[in-house]
Amino acid sequence: MSDWPQMFEAELLRLGLQPRRARQLAEETTQQAAECAGAPADVFGPAHLYARHLWAELNTPADGQRLAPGPVLLSLEGVGKRYRRRTVFRDVDLRVRGGEVAAIVGANGCGKSTLLRICAGLTRPSAGSVRRTRRVGFVPQDGGTAGWLTAEEHFTLFGAAAGMVPGRARSTGVHLATKLAWRPSRRQPAQQLSGGTRQKLNLVLGELHAPDLLLLDEPYQGFDQGTYLDFWQQVFAWRDAGRAIVVVTHLLHDLQNVDHVLDLGARS
Repeated sequence: MSDWPQMFEAELLRLGLQPRRARQLAEETTQQAAECAGAPADVFGPAHLYARHLWAELNTPADGQRLAPGPVLLSLEGVGKRYRRRTVFRDVDLRVRGGEVAAIVGANGCGKSTLLRICAGLTRPSAGSVRRTRRVGFVPQDGGTAGWLTAEEHFTLFGAAAGMVPGRARSTGVHLATKLAWRPSRRQPAQQLSGGTRQKLNLVLGELHAPDLLLLDEPYQGFDQGTYLDFWQQVFAWRDAGRAIVVVTHLLHDLQNVDHVLDLGARS
């Protein structure tokens, strides 16, 4: 067995990362390589170089990030979440401007999805304050669609909630779907779609009303490599259009595509 994970973890420890977090990152990176059907060295390159890259991404101060000229569209100050006696996370600060992409990372169970729901206003924080723009698009990791409705019926329903007339909602939905290499069938209900295609539907529904802030919870589940690349091209297009994007991800190589990284695992 390759000693790449041990070298990766050792370099993170040498750089000053806490042992528990270094072990988590080594395990997550190894899992990602397995999902890509490759050895870690083939997927990420030399262990010590990738560890240094990841360390730099996780520790770049906010004032060192590239700032877009857009206004602040999401601001978290001292946000925490607690269930009875268990603290999920505490003292979370995050500010995302129009034209920026932020990633929320951390081990399973550290509260990434909960924090995203707090950002969307779907869950109340136990502490701290949240300020967001009015036009928000939320794409959950699971659910979000009705199995008995077709894609166009989803477009009509979600469009009506945003004040869009049916014809415009359907045409907009179909147009957005083509950007993800998908042409929706007029008769196929959502329950007959593959997991990846159903997630494409979730993405289209989140973007349908042209929100200023997009909140995405591991939105690429079930995507093949081509669609995954199409997704990031779409994220870049949103950023170039002045929107703010927050992505929950467990794929550490996604961090090269973002402007801010919030490591929630260090706050749980």
